[in-house]
Amino acid sequence: MRKVTLIRGARQLLTLRGPSGPRRGTDLENLGIIQDGAVLITDGLIVEVGPSRRLENLAAARGAEEIDASGCVVMPGFVDSDIRLVRNQQELTPRMLKTLALHAVDEAVRCGTTAMEAKSGLGLTEAGALKILRVYASLRELPLTFVSTFLAGGVTPGFCERWLPVVRRRKLAQFAEIGCEAEAGRFLTLARELGLGVKVGAGAIAMAVEIGASSVDDVVQATGRDAMLLAHSQTIATLSPSVAFHGEEERYAPARLLIDNGAAVALGTGLHQPNMQIPIAVACRSMNMTAAEAIVASTINGAHAMGRAGSIGSIEAGKSADLVILGLPDYRELPYHFGVNLVNLVMSQGAVLVERSEVKWPAP
Repeated sequence: MRKVTLIRGARQLLTLRGPSGPRRGTDLENLGIIQDGAVLITDGLIVEVGPSRRLENLAAARGAEEIDASGCVVMPGFVDSDIRLVRNQQELTPRMLKTLALHAVDEAVRCGTTAMEAKSGLGLTEAGALKILRVYASLRELPLTFVSTFLAGGVTPGFCERWLPVVRRRKLAQFAEIGCEAEAGRFLTLARELGLGVKVGAGAIAMAVEIGASSVDDVVQATGRDAMLLAHSQTIATLSPSVAFHGEEERYAPARLLIDNGAAVALGTGLHQPNMQIPIAVACRSMNMTAAEAIVASTINGAHAMGRAGSIGSIEAGKSADLVILGLPDYRELPYHFGVNLVNLVMSQGAVLVERSEVKWPAP
């Protein structure tokens, strides 16, 4: 039997409908807002989006389970394209690591994240990174969009030839990432030849780059020389402002310059505190991003950074029903509630994973 759900009455429905590619420039301000909006979902997929009055009268909506979003913001689930689920704890068994990872995933979902790119972690031996990647692989059975990245902490002789084929053959990761090191070009070239997506970590400014049409060597050199050159390359810059916020020196990525010069920008947590509402608040406070830009960066652009924009990141017909309901009347209030979880409901692949219960006062 088909499962039909109608989310109706949203004060602001942020559809994020727009161009097919990553959002740049003024497109980062376009949230595709529908006032008093509704979403019709069938078997985990979005089938209709529009004003509540129109969708309520559709034949396909008859008998649907209804979710009332009156007075709230409905938007795509957050896409965290830079998250570390476990720390550098190599003495732990795989079972213990999985328990820690599941705890972090639970917290991320409670805070509205429905898709994530988990990285193996810095400071690990190659064997330790592979152990974490095997744990991550076991999490793919969860009703979330889950992508793994092999994060190399350094390149030693024979590293590329020894470990990258293992990662690819065992299907442990979809991406390979390394910092701007002398052997980074060789590492990324081999990763691409093996069919892995490739990324470069840009060090102190906490920025990761998904390499598009530009050559590997060009992007590695450009990242180390001047982050502004990313605005003129086919890349997505994933900024992790929470890393700078918690660091000894608050060195934030130049988000405003990147956006104004046409770069595609995404946001990630970059930490073991998986609440995407925090980097949104920090990006608006300390990186001069608007609330709309931060929301786009943490949804559809994050989906592009993960290579999953065809199925997640916006509320459009044919995409997975991954969305959140925020206890806010206006999306522009989101950055002002630092450290507060504003999520009332989380839906992933059409299933309600989180639903905040009401406070029940005793009868007088």
